[in-house]
Amino acid sequence: MKYFLGAYAASPNVSGWDPELETAYYQQLKTFNNIQGLEHPFIGRLHPHDDNWFLANIAPAWNYVFTTIPGVMNALANNPLFGLASTDKAGRLAAIEFMQQANQAIAKLNQHLGRQAVTAIMLHSAPARHKATGSAAAFKASLETLLGWDWHGARLLLEHCDALVPEQKPSKGFLSLEDELTVLADVNQQCAPAKPLGMVINWGRSVLETRQPEGALAHLQAAKAQGLLSGLMFSGISDQPTAYGAWQDSHQPAQNSDTVPFGEPASWLTDQAIQQCLEACADTELAVLGLKIGIRPLTASLEDRINYLRAQLAILDR
Repeated sequence: MKYFLGAYAASPNVSGWDPELETAYYQQLKTFNNIQGLEHPFIGRLHPHDDNWFLANIAPAWNYVFTTIPGVMNALANNPLFGLASTDKAGRLAAIEFMQQANQAIAKLNQHLGRQAVTAIMLHSAPARHKATGSAAAFKASLETLLGWDWHGARLLLEHCDALVPEQKPSKGFLSLEDELTVLADVNQQCAPAKPLGMVINWGRSVLETRQPEGALAHLQAAKAQGLLSGLMFSGISDQPTAYGAWQDSHQPAQNSDTVPFGEPASWLTDQAIQQCLEACADTELAVLGLKIGIRPLTASLEDRINYLRAQLAILDR
């Protein structure tokens, strides 16, 4: 089995941009035989720092899943009304324009590689509902617009982020899973595209919302019950004030154990939790399956970062 790796979260470039350091990192990533490609961050251009560097350093055979969450969060910091689910017309149109930029970046990457290299792009139902108003109706209208575009072979998938829960501090505070699934089902029924919309569950973000380790499994099962489960990405979470923070969407590694030498002791993501989720979607064809972890301390060496990634991916292999 080969996985998508959110390698950007583990990059040694934790501040600023050092192309030589990132090149050394990518050279190491190319030695992994169990990744099919990268979960790639989109912030408004193909690469956050240098498109030409990126195109020169990727492995020709890698595939990609674009994630828009870095760009969405950057936009929200400047404009809380931004988002595909925003009830503010200007905020929603700004999000649609952002998606047009993503569409162009996908075309650029495919053209460079001479093939359909982007498997999917993951969307998000911003804005944060504790700061602005978002609705299922607005989100549906945005998705209908996006489905009218040529996505160069990439599927449009929705990654669920933590919803706004009463008396609980959110990280994202986007639409509820129930609302998102209803919108996806409605749009699929009306538009019936060849490759329909689907849902990606991020383990850490679902547990952040539900405050229980079984929360991600429950979200998986809910998406699967409606025939919408299309992806699963593993990131950890914890209620403990470690270097990753308590209840922070900081991409904690899975918990270390006798068989996992590099991990986070306080992480709620365990070997058993990973196995349980993989078994739950064993009979489902997933467009996206993979792992995204951050590394602490931020000063960790390149060697340590690679050791972490190898150890964490080995859990999925087992």
